[in-house]
Amino acid sequence: MESRQPDLGPQRGWTDVCGIAGMIGQPDETLLRRMLEVLRHRGPDDLGVAVDDRAAIGQARLSIIDVEGGRQPIYGEDGRTCIVANGEIYNYRRLAKGIPKHRFRTRSDSEVALHLYEDLGPEFVSNLDGMFALAIWDGANLYLARDPVGIKPLYYATVDGTFYFASEVKALLAVTECGIREFPNGHWYRTDRGFQRFADWRTGLRSETDVDAAIQEAQRLLDAAVEKRLMSEVPLGTFCSGGLDSTLVTAIAAKHLETFHTFSTGMPGAPDLESAQRAAEFLGTTHHIREFTEDEVLEHLPRVLWHLESFDAALVRSAVPTYFVSELARKHVTVVLTGEGADELYGGYRYMGDLPGDALHPELVRVTQALHNLNLQRTDRMTMAHGLEGRVPYLDWAHVAFALGLPTEWKIHGAARIEKWLMRRASEGLLPHDLVSRKKQKFAEGTGSADVIGREAERQLTNAEFEHIRQDARPIDLRTKEEAYCYQQFRENFPKEVALECLGRTSVY
Repeated sequence: MESRQPDLGPQRGWTDVCGIAGMIGQPDETLLRRMLEVLRHRGPDDLGVAVDDRAAIGQARLSIIDVEGGRQPIYGEDGRTCIVANGEIYNYRRLAKGIPKHRFRTRSDSEVALHLYEDLGPEFVSNLDGMFALAIWDGANLYLARDPVGIKPLYYATVDGTFYFASEVKALLAVTECGIREFPNGHWYRTDRGFQRFADWRTGLRSETDVDAAIQEAQRLLDAAVEKRLMSEVPLGTFCSGGLDSTLVTAIAAKHLETFHTFSTGMPGAPDLESAQRAAEFLGTTHHIREFTEDEVLEHLPRVLWHLESFDAALVRSAVPTYFVSELARKHVTVVLTGEGADELYGGYRYMGDLPGDALHPELVRVTQALHNLNLQRTDRMTMAHGLEGRVPYLDWAHVAFALGLPTEWKIHGAARIEKWLMRRASEGLLPHDLVSRKKQKFAEGTGSADVIGREAERQLTNAEFEHIRQDARPIDLRTKEEAYCYQQFRENFPKEVALECLGRTSVY
């Protein structure tokens, strides 16, 4: 396969993180480069492609590990196999020790994945600990894989016998408006074998009785999950809203780092701002605040929707402040740790406190397994919209299995129905009592922006206009003017076929 020298090209009006794209069947280098330019916000540092007469793959790269030497595509020693990858493999150094026969040309985690594929075949991906979407061309077959939880995105489509893939839907719109599908998380695909599952969710409840031992295990797993996600050769920080989830991640990071940056956002007077400042002072971080106004929410909404690739109103509400805090963070760091996943694993949402005991566990499993279409999609797209990599310690695969198996009475506890009870216990000694006991607020509520889009929708849409949009959107059921307003703006950049494909990815909360 012929390698093209990396072409940085002109900087666009936005910057983002790593994106991959490619095709097998009738390769078209010009088309591939056009797809990658759409993804350039995900990877402003570098752009490289590999092309032969059957396949073409490429990557727009944000440099995190082996900044100078990790340019992609990365080739095997024989020059036949090559890889492009999005994400991070946290155990790559240990894995590299198990394949000493290879001569490594880089210090990149992606090269380790390539050599494992060469040695072990398509099942190698079950050895990877991390968040990833990767593509390998081995000279005969195209191979794709996506991490178990779906932290990193991947989409595909087949048009006239050619199979295409890309990190975001918008890149595939250069090829087709129809038949774009999400690549299933926890699966690999190879052109000669189709889709194969490699990761099974462990969702059964365990009969544990020693709560103190469970608290210690939660502390151990979370400490390990945070520590491995501190791996970086570029500046790193955390999102810290002052809520329990992100503040606990920040507190654990503070055990391993002497000093680092934290970031919070909100409208003037928002409750998150005061709590985040309190947490930063307690933990001794360098804290940064991005205040925003109602006018800014409405001004940036079209760009948020373009990056988010969803019109789900609940998701959009939280995406807007995530967009602003990511914009702030990118001025200081390249990697951030976030608190996504804790509410789903430990029962943090208000409605969960009203569920009967036998209904809580299935609901926690359901919302955790849906994260790749919801909060993880929001986190990935909003961070990547600013060339920022977001890492999610709570969704470490070992911690997910542990947390889902815990008795539900350790999550929503006692007559007072205290949410995330075991997690609060695990936070004692790391955080002051007022932060440990702070009640859950949805991100848009804590930042003060929850009602901004809804109010604007009421101002902008008459009842007749609302009904017209509802009818045009069918079979999508738009229940409120806010949903119709988001859908209407979404359709400015995406065809209805893409909106219909999103139909199964509506809010679960």
